[in-house]
Amino acid sequence: MPPSTTPVQPTMPAVVPDRPYTHEMVIVHRVFRRESALLPRLVRAVTAGDTARARTVAEYAREYADGLHHHHHLEDELIWPLLRTRAGAQQELVDRMARQHTVIDATLARLPGLLGEWCDDAAPVTARTLADLLDEHRDALTEHLDDEERLVLPLVADHLAVAEWDLVGRRGLEALPKNKVLLALGAILEDATAEERAWFLGRAPLAGRLLWRFAGRRQYAARCRALRGAPGTD
Repeated sequence: MPPSTTPVQPTMPAVVPDRPYTHEMVIVHRVFRRESALLPRLVRAVTAGDTARARTVAEYAREYADGLHHHHHLEDELIWPLLRTRAGAQQELVDRMARQHTVIDATLARLPGLLGEWCDDAAPVTARTLADLLDEHRDALTEHLDDEERLVLPLVADHLAVAEWDLVGRRGLEALPKNKVLLALGAILEDATAEERAWFLGRAPLAGRLLWRFAGRRQYAARCRALRGAPGTD
């Protein structure tokens, strides 16, 4: 009998009582990895002069940038100071995270002007410059996420209390506009394994799970079709 070609999904790490469950950050990071790779492709695919499509892609790029900026602001405010105090021997790793945030922020700071110019004319030369900037941003972000997951999340698990870690996620959720919550959930669930989806949805209240089931999935799939021409997650 031939071996199965079905890919084996990785096993979700076990929850350890009284320790922050940092794997949820890995799941969230997949959103930024996926979208940072998608954005330059979307820009390059816009037909010259199609300002309506350029505005659609640009609006999503702005939402992405705002979401990433807020994500990093929470880390700067709620995680790095605690690690500097409690993981003194690993000070250089924390400083590296902060330096990488500065580099990533510099790429995001250049986005608004280019996006505005591109929305006005959808000119190929502007699109090339914008897509190249988004490629530069993706490379800087990927390096940072790799380092954070491999080197810093273990420090978080060792040195932060569960309540301190949970505050990061709670503050992130509180900052979301109400009409964006289901879209954000869809983005997180899209590349999650079945086990990870069950874990994320299991933490939501019953009303939230029902809202996702009966409205959120369709809403997220419709947005993915509008942006990519393909559905996201079901």
